[in-house]
Amino acid sequence: MKILDTTIRDGSYAVDFKFSCDDVEEITERLEKLGIEYIEIGHGMGLNASSPQNGVSMHSDIEYMNVARRTLKNSKFGFFCIPGIARIEDLHIASENGVSFIRVGVNADQAEKAREYIVEAKRLGFTVMTNFMKSYIVTPQEFADNAVLAEEYGADYVYLVDSAGSMLPHEIGEYYDAVRCKTNVKMGFHGHNNLGLAVSNSIYCVEKGFDLIDCSLQGLGRSLGNASTEMVVMALEKMGYKLGIDIPRLLEYGYVSLRDITTRSLQHPLDLICGYAEFHSGYLKDIYKCCNEKKVDPLRLIIAYSAIDKENMDYEKLCEIAETLPEDFENHPYKFRDYFSANFSDR
Repeated sequence: MKILDTTIRDGSYAVDFKFSCDDVEEITERLEKLGIEYIEIGHGMGLNASSPQNGVSMHSDIEYMNVARRTLKNSKFGFFCIPGIARIEDLHIASENGVSFIRVGVNADQAEKAREYIVEAKRLGFTVMTNFMKSYIVTPQEFADNAVLAEEYGADYVYLVDSAGSMLPHEIGEYYDAVRCKTNVKMGFHGHNNLGLAVSNSIYCVEKGFDLIDCSLQGLGRSLGNASTEMVVMALEKMGYKLGIDIPRLLEYGYVSLRDITTRSLQHPLDLICGYAEFHSGYLKDIYKCCNEKKVDPLRLIIAYSAIDKENMDYEKLCEIAETLPEDFENHPYKFRDYFSANFSDR
């Protein structure tokens, strides 16, 4: 299983499609450092979508492509593609500008509309993913038939897409099982969070056997957003999946990358790390004090202390653990001092 990060594509809905080239460079660079292999960028509706009707991007598709191609060394970047909005010629433009994968998106009852684009994208050498948007509008059996068609057209992956964030785990399982009765094509899941199930549904899909799971930093995306990369990764790590992602760095990057871009409320790294490390937030004032004394990263200190004691706070022991960690003099943009002062100041 691998994660496909869609922060700079689905997340564009949350910033009125106004990701700058600097934003794309910064976020893609950080995602690559985290080890994310697939990074989707561009307008939320894909290639050639920027328009008064669909929303005007700050930059053109080609400008975004050039930034990602210049920035990324190992990770692959790709674009969404909706037939009728995107033109066949846009696939050629993408091919000429370093794009590695194309996700052809059609409504789940219109599989035939994807055919020409899948065939041409495959001919051009892309990894091709077919996203059956609003998957829930067809039955599991109809979805499975469409998955077979997409594979015959040349798709490498078929995506179950919970566009409304409305699907329950057992419903997702019915679609997956129906597909597996007819084909072994690789499958992906793209979930929205309208019922608060995006993370749990994504975890369910990993256990079920899906090959790609869509996530975005801080869950940034259309409507109530997508599955949070941070939460999905932390939950999977707790379940024993070894993704090789540095958790404190992930939490930092997600927060720092978006805090000056979006007006949506972000989840603070300190609150997130408490869930991962099983650390009671009532002890954060001790973390604040110790970190000021010992100059260590609070996130790493929390993880290290919880590995020894999840029940109580022994400040002397906390300081001993801090002595084993590297000093950290970075002026964190997410401002731990402000967080602690606001929440734990003495009255």
